[in-house]
Amino acid sequence: MASTRDIRRRIKSVKNTRQITKAMELVAASKMKKAQQAALAGRPYAELMARMLAVLADRVEEAQHPFLVHREVRTRGIILITTDKGLAGPLNANLFKLVTEIKTPAKYAVIGRKGAQFIARTQRNLLADFTVSDRASFAEVKVVAEFMVKQFIDGAIDTVEVLWPRFRNTLVQVPTLLPLLPLTSVKAAIADLQAATGGSAAGTRPAELDQQLLFEPDAATVLNALLPLYVNREIHQQVLDAKASEHSARMVAMKTAKDNATKLLGDLTLEYNKARQAAITQEILEIAAAQFAAA
Repeated sequence: MASTRDIRRRIKSVKNTRQITKAMELVAASKMKKAQQAALAGRPYAELMARMLAVLADRVEEAQHPFLVHREVRTRGIILITTDKGLAGPLNANLFKLVTEIKTPAKYAVIGRKGAQFIARTQRNLLADFTVSDRASFAEVKVVAEFMVKQFIDGAIDTVEVLWPRFRNTLVQVPTLLPLLPLTSVKAAIADLQAATGGSAAGTRPAELDQQLLFEPDAATVLNALLPLYVNREIHQQVLDAKASEHSARMVAMKTAKDNATKLLGDLTLEYNKARQAAITQEILEIAAAQFAAA
């Protein structure tokens, strides 16, 4: 049995660990709430964009925009969204498992330090890595989107796909690979935006309001200008989604660690009491034996 001094040292260490994990749990919970609110704040913008695309799709034929041109896929372009820090449970590991299942040639643009380290460690083709703050502003994410779009237009990659942890709820984050470019049609973009807003984006728009919309210089030009905004918005929304997943996973992981520390602390306290009682009993026996020998 360990000495009481060793057990006291372990109890102190576990108490410190529990205090740290509890603080990290509270911080992650606060950040998770803000991240969820930021993700929901993008819905009105998505609704308006879906309505505009729906009106444009009815007024113009499919334009020969570079985003709508299909070509043979030789090299895939994948945006991998991970965390900068660890202690987020299996969040990153689940994403990396999907990456290892990709056998076709691919080039990666990574958001998050953990993803960049994994791509470099596994010697995959890394185009660039980016760092995004917890706020994940549109300006930060736009840099990533424009970089991948340029690679797509220049022919360095033949697709633009996003791999990120989709936020379902606090306990469930699903690694998801979403093809973004090339678009199958404008109606496919509308369907994606409707799905992001719960299916209410453009399906209930008043027809009389659509008839009052005027586009300058013309509908085809506006459509060609709106499609890049759609791509930027989609990538930004998925980054916000990934941030909510990250803080949720970290909160759950820290809560589990705190609960385990509390359980271990109870076991160590019981062990300490047993060791202390055994030591007292041993001292009493030694005193009694000494008195008996003196008599």
